[in-house]
Amino acid sequence: MKLKNTLALSLAAVMAAGLTACGSGADTASPAADSTAAKSTEAAADTAAPDGDGDPTTLTVAMECAYAPYNWTQNDDANGAVEIRGSSDYAYGYDVMMAKKIGEALGQKVQIVKLDWDSLIPAVMSGDVDCVIAGQSITAERAAQVDFSDPYYYASIVTLTKKDSAYANAASVADLAGATATSQLGTIWYDTCLPQIENANILPAQETAPAMLVALNSGACDIVVTDHPTGQAALTAYPDLVMLDFGGGDGDFQVSDEDINIGISMKKGNTALKDAINEVLATMTTDDYNTMMDEAISVQPLSE
Repeated sequence: MKLKNTLALSLAAVMAAGLTACGSGADTASPAADSTAAKSTEAAADTAAPDGDGDPTTLTVAMECAYAPYNWTQNDDANGAVEIRGSSDYAYGYDVMMAKKIGEALGQKVQIVKLDWDSLIPAVMSGDVDCVIAGQSITAERAAQVDFSDPYYYASIVTLTKKDSAYANAASVADLAGATATSQLGTIWYDTCLPQIENANILPAQETAPAMLVALNSGACDIVVTDHPTGQAALTAYPDLVMLDFGGGDGDFQVSDEDINIGISMKKGNTALKDAINEVLATMTTDDYNTMMDEAISVQPLSE
């Protein structure tokens, strides 16, 4: 499928109209011509995606910058990392790679905004950022607040435990019965999956994915539930952990497609940006997504 840079063309029209109005010929133009040019500019602007930072040349993207391999913080621009707004640090990971791919297709530079998980959707709703690319599941609850793109990743659910744990050989959710467990706050891992474990001792949710992994590694809990990419990344950082994948059948955590389809969120009604992003995603295959994720995992700070 060929990529149609509809949004980029609209933005170019806006910029061209602005340059014409500011040129030396503006002084000799008639009032009628000025009015026509202004209306044309307004019409072009209406077709362009709203921009949270007031700069239509910038795609402003929010993420945690603390959720490897989707996104993380580093102190330099290695591998093409992008500087974080208001910081001397840089962000990289699968989500940044995807943001750059979209920005390039739309003819926009990318600006990364680092926010806590619970602040991501409010930032989109307020218009502070254009979109969130942060490993968000496309749940009905979130979709009631923001619009989502088509999925840009499909993340299956896994369980992490220590190699010497009593649960290390678990073959199904039923085998996790009685485990002390936790996961990240505001995720389907915590809200949907953990309650499916019989007689589980569910600890308070952790603020971030790294905090969740620290809790497991320190012995504060027996297991954590997460998605496959996060689990793969964790095994690199914590060699004493093992990842349990129950295969998606009856013995696995029961989740819907909306729980494990990962999408890009934007303000309700921002159809121009939604359509433009979907056009970019339509050019990519599952192999493309997996290749990008493998690259992100290979260069994440935890792998060093």
